[in-house]
Amino acid sequence: MLSGAVLDSEGSRVEIGECVIIGEHAVLRATAAGDEDHPVLVDDHVFISPHTTLLGCAVQSAAYIATGATVLQGATVGAGAVVAVSALVHGGTVLPPELFVAPGNIAIGDPATVYAPGDPQLPQAIKEVGFARRAFGVEAAWEDRESRYRQVTEVRSREFEAHLEDEVIPE
Repeated sequence: MLSGAVLDSEGSRVEIGECVIIGEHAVLRATAAGDEDHPVLVDDHVFISPHTTLLGCAVQSAAYIATGATVLQGATVGAGAVVAVSALVHGGTVLPPELFVAPGNIAIGDPATVYAPGDPQLPQAIKEVGFARRAFGVEAAWEDRESRYRQVTEVRSREFEAHLEDEVIPE
């Protein structure tokens, strides 16, 4: 694990296999939404590049997660798959083994469909993921973004509030 990387198991657990590289400023954060547990599970020989974000997902062996890529809650990156620079694997998506998600593209679904930014089908695909429910336990209509984001910030605020009395332990 290189400088500035964050492993946060507060919402669930983080499990890292053997011979895994975690680059600078990568964030691996286990999450939970209501009763749904989202651990971060990383198998052996995975390369996680700098500035990546893995939230409550699974990465199978010998996968490569490139700089600035993001993998969201409930997603699985198959063995030997590549999530290239600044690509996104959306919540609940299942990437098959050896799949290459090109730079800046978005993978959604099970089985995964890969979309380029600006693809006219992308908004509907994202809507169908139900991300606010999966990630935060929030049920709000896709069209009611203001209500959805109010609820999301309330959920996260309660999670952070639980740490008001935390004690900082000196190194």
